[in-house]
Amino acid sequence: MFDLMEYRQLYQKTIDRWGVEAQHDQAIEECAELITTLQHYRRQRVDEDHVADELADVFLMLGQLIHMFGEARVKAAVDRKLSKLNSLLSSSPHSETDGS
Repeated sequence: MFDLMEYRQLYQKTIDRWGVEAQHDQAIEECAELITTLQHYRRQRVDEDHVADELADVFLMLGQLIHMFGEARVKAAVDRKLSKLNSLLSSSPHSETDGS
């Protein structure tokens, strides 16, 4: 997969130009567009290329958010979530269904 943090300088330039709140709003908008696109994909109204385009937008916004909130903090949260997921996968199939 791609390295989200490869573009740190670009992320900082976007924050410097448009500000943190605007980038939060942009992230919300891009996530909403991905949600809509996935719903349309399930109904065969858009193709995989359209989904990939929306994923790219969200990918870049995730990098910006990680940059804003701190890489170490997010990495620690991801590690916790991965540990929980591994526990869920190693437990009996019907013991827990919450994968969040």
